[in-house]
Amino acid sequence: MQTEPHPGLRADSPSGTSPDVPAPGHILAVRGAVIDVWFPEGDLPEINDALLIEEPGHPPVLAEVQAHLDRDSVRAIALQPTTGLRRGDPVRRPGGPVAVPVGDAVLGRLVNVAGQPCDGLAAFGADVPRRPIHRAPPAFAQQSGAERIFSTGIKVIDLLAPMALGSKAAMFGGAGVGKTVLVMELIHAMVASYQGISVFAGVGERSREGHEMLLDMTGSGVLDRTVLVYGQMNEPPGARWRVPMTALAIAEYFRDEQSRNVLLLMDNVFRFVQAGAEVSGLLGRLPSRVGYQPTLASEVAALQERIASVGGAAVTAIEAVYVPADDFTDPAVTTIAAHVDSMVVLSRAMAAEGMYPAVDPIASSSILLDPLVVGEEHARVALEVKRTIEHFRELQDVISLLGMEELGAADRRIVGRARRLQRFLTQPFSVTEAFTGVPGRSVAVADTVAGCRAILDGACDGWNESALYMVGTLEEARQKEEAARAAASGPVVGAAGDTLHPATAAVSGAALPPAPASSSAPADAPATVSDPAPDAPSAAAGEPGSASRNSAGDAPGTSGKPGPDAPSTSARASGTAAASVAGEAFRAPQPAGAQAGVRASTGSPGGPGDAAPPAPAGGSGSGDDTGGGLRASGSAEAAPGARTRT
Repeated sequence: MQTEPHPGLRADSPSGTSPDVPAPGHILAVRGAVIDVWFPEGDLPEINDALLIEEPGHPPVLAEVQAHLDRDSVRAIALQPTTGLRRGDPVRRPGGPVAVPVGDAVLGRLVNVAGQPCDGLAAFGADVPRRPIHRAPPAFAQQSGAERIFSTGIKVIDLLAPMALGSKAAMFGGAGVGKTVLVMELIHAMVASYQGISVFAGVGERSREGHEMLLDMTGSGVLDRTVLVYGQMNEPPGARWRVPMTALAIAEYFRDEQSRNVLLLMDNVFRFVQAGAEVSGLLGRLPSRVGYQPTLASEVAALQERIASVGGAAVTAIEAVYVPADDFTDPAVTTIAAHVDSMVVLSRAMAAEGMYPAVDPIASSSILLDPLVVGEEHARVALEVKRTIEHFRELQDVISLLGMEELGAADRRIVGRARRLQRFLTQPFSVTEAFTGVPGRSVAVADTVAGCRAILDGACDGWNESALYMVGTLEEARQKEEAARAAASGPVVGAAGDTLHPATAAVSGAALPPAPASSSAPADAPATVSDPAPDAPSAAAGEPGSASRNSAGDAPGTSGKPGPDAPSTSARASGTAAASVAGEAFRAPQPAGAQAGVRASTGSPGGPGDAAPPAPAGGSGSGDDTGGGLRASGSAEAAPGARTRT
């Protein structure tokens, strides 16, 4: 009776009835996923050849040869569960490596490592072409360089770590910093503009994520141009180890046979390395650094070097790489990083601050960030953005210890622009709209470069930082800032005639309006003003921040205990130039000796006739620690000889 070919075999594979088929073998031992098989006559299968283990009443189990033990036995690793296998079960040699279905028949389907459909739809027919999962990379002379920039619509990636058709980009990050969300957003952002084929390889990840992705792609209508290949974390290590090879075989067919561009997304490549370490341990090999397999470099190279542009078609790879314990010196991480063109490093510190996507602008890099590739303006702006943010990080220790006041004017300006750049590089994602309620944004590269250029030139120095957070283009941030100014109470007119938000005015140094009169004053009382009067010197002639109390006694209106008709709390809290107490009619004149006593007690330089220096706008007063007078810190004092009237 003719048996039906296994889905993991080629269509032209021998079925076992031809006299040319090698004699079958049988199982010698089964230890988990490791199977020792005996073959007669010393005719052993080659390394990476497929084996079919047949058990009566059950579907055959697919395995792959990994080592030759002696002249008549091999050691294989199972790609499917080995439950129920026993010694003596027959083993068939189909000939050649594992082969999987390829071509248009697999578009819109979800398959496993052996090419078997896992979406509940019909199985692939015998006329579907199949290709082996193991294949040599294209010759270097056949490969073409990456020239065409691959726009993702994500500002921080397009600006600092640009991608190109035929290149390899990897996103490195620890657990919970947004690798999978970023990969999902890339899929969502590019399916509309990208007209090629997408192949997604889920390597050792959760089954829930694969199910959700299948539902999302079905609902969005892009599944007909996508192939999903999954080897979940609940499958044997051999399956997780070979899933990227299956996805590559499908992608290479579209590139080589149909000359179509292919976008290959892999989540997570570290699980591929981890599965290889498990297989290496099961096969009895001595571990290398940090317990990884001794063949780590060759295994990663065999995967990465097959991703290339050949002729007029390209395979562009976007990979997520888990960084164990946030250790970027891990051998697996460094080995993968050596093969990629663009590195997108996700920072846990930025994720903790709410900067999403949490891409570290300093650690992220790309070999494509070159004036000959991206243009002179793009390269210059990207370099200035990195330099500005790096300078800000160098000053963070000084700021945390001494505060912003200890920085020079130039450093404070750089810090403000760096913080605005960090917020402008954030972006709402479409895949998170269901959780945040904010629609996703996709920004063109030109708009990203223009927005960063404007921030670096100081066009946004007077803006609130929140206006640049989670927006798309700079024009959207401008509208957000104008809306905040319009909604704010008490608008302030800046030096250029534009209306500033009160918080913005405090940052830019614009004068705030006078504080409203106290509630105890009459509603029709005019605003308090000060005019010079030589016969009425003020008792508050000390420098800003000093006490208004003198040694001869407190003048009316300067005591720390205001009367019921002269509350001074509103004048102190307003932080404006109105230092007089609401409701006070006149200050009592004081002799020059009393003024000198004020200066002597506060340490203010100058003689009796000197005027107090002006105070910066926007300050806030604080109560005197002795309980005597009021400190008018940050408010302008009345000049000597001035009298106050209402």
